Amino acid sequence: MPMTHYMELLATNQPWNLILFMAVPVILAETIAIAELYLLYTRKLDGAVRQLSRVAGSIAGVYFLGVFLYLFFTAVVPLTSGGGWRGAADVIAVGFYLAGVIPLGGIALIDLGLILKGRSVEARLGVHAGFVALFLIVAHVAMIFGMLDPTLFTGAEPMAAMPGMAH
Repeated sequence: MPMTHYMELLATNQPWNLILFMAVPVILAETIAIAELYLLYTRKLDGAVRQLSRVAGSIAGVYFLGVFLYLFFTAVVPLTSGGGWRGAADVIAVGFYLAGVIPLGGIALIDLGLILKGRSVEARLGVHAGFVALFLIVAHVAMIFGMLDPTLFTGAEPMAAMPGMAH
């Protein structure tokens, strides 16, 4: 069964790749998102939930930068130079997954106090929330395209339906 490199990465070396490349970043991002909703709703901007969000954001950004660098040099460069991509869905899935470094990096930079220091707490929270939204978008695009048959957009014959399943 053909699958994108994104899904192959998650399916290989079970359960470790799934934990390292999916569970850790998603759990951290969901922690940040839930904390963000709480902070925006309650306006309690200086308590334990804000501290949890800052710690999760800092860890997520630094962690995902490591994931990005590792996958870029061990997967993207060799696949690109060797012509190993399996089609547009494959490139989109991997590209959007790795694009998660931008919003997670932005979150970490805010939470570590490296950018937007001169802005109000509300202004930083607004940009922070925007980065959370952007991460959710790129992560979901990666998941959707990652689950597609990579030959779908290539003109090759797509994978046959499972027996008993109608189109």
